[in-house]
Amino acid sequence: MLCAISGEAPQEPVVSPKSGSVFEKRLVEAYIAENGKDPVTGDELSTDELIEVKTQRVVRPRPPTLTSIPSLLSVFQEEWDALALETYTLRQTLAQTRQELSAALYQHDAAVRVIARLTQERDEARDALSKVTVGARASGAGDAMQVDSAGLPGEVLARVEGTQASLSKSRRKRPVPEGWATSESISAYKPSESTESFYPGGKTLSINSSGDSALVETAEGVVGVFSLAQKQIVQTLQINGPVTDAIWAGEKAVVASSTGSVQVFEGNKEAARFNSHAGTATSLALHATGDIVASVGADKSYVLYDLTTNAVIMQNFSDASLLSVQFHPDGHLLAAGGADGQIKIYDIKTGAVAANYDLSGPVKQVFFSENGTFLAAATANSTMVSIWDLRSSKEVKVLETGSQVESIHWDYTGQFLLTGGPSGLTVQQYSKAAKAWSEPLRSAVPAAAVVWGSAAQSIVALNTDGGITVLTAQ
Repeated sequence: MLCAISGEAPQEPVVSPKSGSVFEKRLVEAYIAENGKDPVTGDELSTDELIEVKTQRVVRPRPPTLTSIPSLLSVFQEEWDALALETYTLRQTLAQTRQELSAALYQHDAAVRVIARLTQERDEARDALSKVTVGARASGAGDAMQVDSAGLPGEVLARVEGTQASLSKSRRKRPVPEGWATSESISAYKPSESTESFYPGGKTLSINSSGDSALVETAEGVVGVFSLAQKQIVQTLQINGPVTDAIWAGEKAVVASSTGSVQVFEGNKEAARFNSHAGTATSLALHATGDIVASVGADKSYVLYDLTTNAVIMQNFSDASLLSVQFHPDGHLLAAGGADGQIKIYDIKTGAVAANYDLSGPVKQVFFSENGTFLAAATANSTMVSIWDLRSSKEVKVLETGSQVESIHWDYTGQFLLTGGPSGLTVQQYSKAAKAWSEPLRSAVPAAAVVWGSAAQSIVALNTDGGITVLTAQ
């Protein structure tokens, strides 16, 4: 019998009932005390389960090589030599390992230094880029760099000026369309229907001119065309990255993503893709012509696109990251809200700053009233909406909604300002005759984004669960 651990004849043999193997008692007890398992099978085993084996004790003879002092000294010499060789090998391996580790640490330090230098150069380049003013300027110094004009191309400029001329004449005296909602009807709006959740956390909602199709985010990197009549997704659009905003441009869907790209879809096919932004494209706006789109981004710039030729027609840089954008109803001005709490009003014909409004935080939403007189703006994590009069460039009203504002939307007549947030939505009404504000509706429907339905006869809200809720008069 040989011990399964030492391979020698055991002095006190015992048998494990788990594996049936023979062990030296002191060895297996030490193993069980440390591991609590059978050394062979790994089954749970205690010392009480061991079975002693009764055998006649045999005195082992001494090895013939250890019968004299010279033989013992020879064995000790061999053992010493073996230990010396092993120690030398270990020291040699240690020195080699230290050398390899030193080289690896040096390479890591060099890589960190390169990354730090490139990051610094990138930040300096971005800062320099943000301070560049693109425009035609008269230069007093003969050696100054000449910068091309940032004005619009002639054909686009003609369309913009024609649209402005036709709209500005009739806008302020335009009567309220027949069948438009009144404050009495709006005060009776209640949730009439809700859809299942599409994508919790999504904040994309845009309704086309017919009032039937809505763009909503249905998954990360996917925008769905939702039919309000059929109450279902009828088409999906694959986006190049997480969606940040989406709008309709006639029958075309324009979608911005966090990768900086702006994609244009006709039907379910991609008609164009622009990559002008060096960072996230944060917001989109449609010009009154219906075929010019603006985008703003974290790279401190706004970009104008001509959808008739699918071309970039202008890129202009600010001095802070831009979070929101909106065209004036006449189409000659563009408002861009920045992360620095400023709203810059640009003349889109030249790219020059026409006005600058200061707010107390990052400007998440901007929206011109349809009569072209007022500009509404909401800052991040705020319960208030600031109203600016464009004629005097003064903040004339601060509306306290009582809940955090995530989305604002003015109706076509310029009477009703819709606000939405996680705690509910409100409708604020401005009376031109009384020059006063009132609140005809306050609803507890949580909304990540809100828009007016056709003729303001309904309110469409993207609720915080990612579904659509429609509010109508009951």
